[in-house]
Amino acid sequence: MKFIGAHVSAGGGVELAPVNAHGIGANAFALFTKNQRQWVAKPLMQESIALFKENCRKYALEARYILPHDSYLINLGHPEEEGLEKSRAAFLDEMRRCEELGLELLNFHPGSHLNKISVEACLDRVAESINITLGKTQGVTAVIENTAGQGSNVGNEFWQLKHIIDRVEDKSRVGVCLDTCHTYTAGYDIVNEYDKVFDEFDKTVGFGFLRAIHLNDSKKALGSRVDRHDSIGKGLIGLDFFKRFMKDERFNDMPVILETPDETLWAEEISTLRSFE
Repeated sequence: MKFIGAHVSAGGGVELAPVNAHGIGANAFALFTKNQRQWVAKPLMQESIALFKENCRKYALEARYILPHDSYLINLGHPEEEGLEKSRAAFLDEMRRCEELGLELLNFHPGSHLNKISVEACLDRVAESINITLGKTQGVTAVIENTAGQGSNVGNEFWQLKHIIDRVEDKSRVGVCLDTCHTYTAGYDIVNEYDKVFDEFDKTVGFGFLRAIHLNDSKKALGSRVDRHDSIGKGLIGLDFFKRFMKDERFNDMPVILETPDETLWAEEISTLRSFE
């Protein structure tokens, strides 16, 4: 069974995110637990935490199908110590917010080398950052999102995800989120070489580490390394891929999250995807 939702607004308080997810017919969802464009946020209020959990129960939204996303400012592979320490402190705060909310996953972009260190050195720093954070928290899995490879971002090739995972000490608390748009624009032809791409992922990383999917069409071409999402079936990936994806049982029982640009279409997109199962 597929658990499908979208990255819904938590404006007005995290407790409204499950309400917004229910409103589009979702049985999974993503959210920011704080303003994603700010380094520091006020602690979560106990009332908000209690209401968040209550609303999740009310709408039968289980923690394992909720995929919080950390701040876009965080760079766990930062080449400079000041930026690295700031990012690590913010990531730890994000992980602790997930703990408070009773959540099991934290999705994040691995980082950027900023053309100041090698890709491998950057990946090593990401792994070290994860180890430090996992050592100070409990119960939340660090979920590495693959990237399109735009600019100096790392994580666009499967071997890079494997490189990080190999260096994480607690393998039970690290996983991967595959973004279909990022995968495509990173150069993996999921349209014409569906089996080949996912066989390569399984061989390199392993489906055992797959924890979530960001399901997006793409405005940009295969291998362009540009991250521009499109609505389902309206981009260059096209509906045939999504039909095949929905029938692929390897993607069952994990959060499948839309980050498509037109939120007024989310309910329709979820309904359309479910019709393909």
